[in-house]
Amino acid sequence: MTLPEFQGEQFEKGLEVRRKVLGDAYVSKSLASADELTASLQKLVTEYCWGEVWTRPGLELKTRSFLNLAMLIALNRPHEFRTHVRGALNNGVTEEQIIEVILQAAIYCGVPAALDAMRNAVDVIRQVRDENA
Repeated sequence: MTLPEFQGEQFEKGLEVRRKVLGDAYVSKSLASADELTASLQKLVTEYCWGEVWTRPGLELKTRSFLNLAMLIALNRPHEFRTHVRGALNNGVTEEQIIEVILQAAIYCGVPAALDAMRNAVDVIRQVRDENA
């Protein structure tokens, strides 16, 4: 199996917003680590998730981040939640607002989900603080 080409208008459009939200280092690492098993998913995610949905004009990036945090808590996806906590901070969501999303999710998604999310959010927030110090 050959690697799909990481190019094209939709890929470039998605790559731009993906880098803006998640940061150059994270995206570069994801793409560089793609191999014959994972490259197709990287291409799909960049083109359709980031290039089609995240670039739509109906919601600003900050609002999309709020939604992602809540949905990832509900779906119990801690790895992606951590990634999107960093992205939310990059999109202007404050630490206090992230905590409020988790508290709201505690009521609708359950306390165990919120406890897990809080642990992960606090860890990422502290990492970002250290990086910016």
